[in-house]
Amino acid sequence: MRLRSAVSQLLCAVLLGALALVAAPAASATAAPAQTPLRGGTMLFSPSGRCMVAFNATNGTRYYGIMAGHCGAVGTRWYADPRLTVPVGVTDTAVFPGQDYALVRFTNPDYTYPSEIAAGVQVIRVNRAANPVVGQSACRVGPTTGTHCGTVQGVNVTITYPQGTVSGLFRTTICAEPGDSGGSAFGGDAGLGLLVGGSGNCTSGGTTYYQPLVPVLSAHGLRVGY
Repeated sequence: MRLRSAVSQLLCAVLLGALALVAAPAASATAAPAQTPLRGGTMLFSPSGRCMVAFNATNGTRYYGIMAGHCGAVGTRWYADPRLTVPVGVTDTAVFPGQDYALVRFTNPDYTYPSEIAAGVQVIRVNRAANPVVGQSACRVGPTTGTHCGTVQGVNVTITYPQGTVSGLFRTTICAEPGDSGGSAFGGDAGLGLLVGGSGNCTSGGTTYYQPLVPVLSAHGLRVGY
């Protein structure tokens, strides 16, 4: 999938990449299977493509994965593996354009859904969500380029895709490359947003745009840090 955004000029969209989740261990005759964590930073697969979960959240009863809204329509079924044999959830909400986020309701009891981000071998705990502030440091996790950091340059930014306008985004100097789309942006233990577009690369530098996390949580009665 390839998307384009423009803020007074045409921007290259970040393509989706692949990061397969290891399936839950099989049950033995003597013990129940251990549950496998499905964290933010994990790639999920559907019949129409693949997208990364940026953050996990809960309403106190159910668990949800937050991903980019252009990943799939309501009713899209998601799997832990590219062969589509391990179902993990279904899209309950998809908002794009206007904003750019989707909520995947997790359904597989063989997994846990912690408020964490997988960054290679490192696990980052997300204790809260925060609104980005111009000038603050932030980092981004993506399957192609790993973890990169930079500075928030602007908030309440509007960009235009072929499908329509997306507003309320924030802009950073963090680089990204094809495959990093949907990656989690954070500052310390605070979740900030998810990558939805950008330009440049991690050799020469670039600009990236993020759907903020706080408005998504507020609109749907969700929280992180559980």
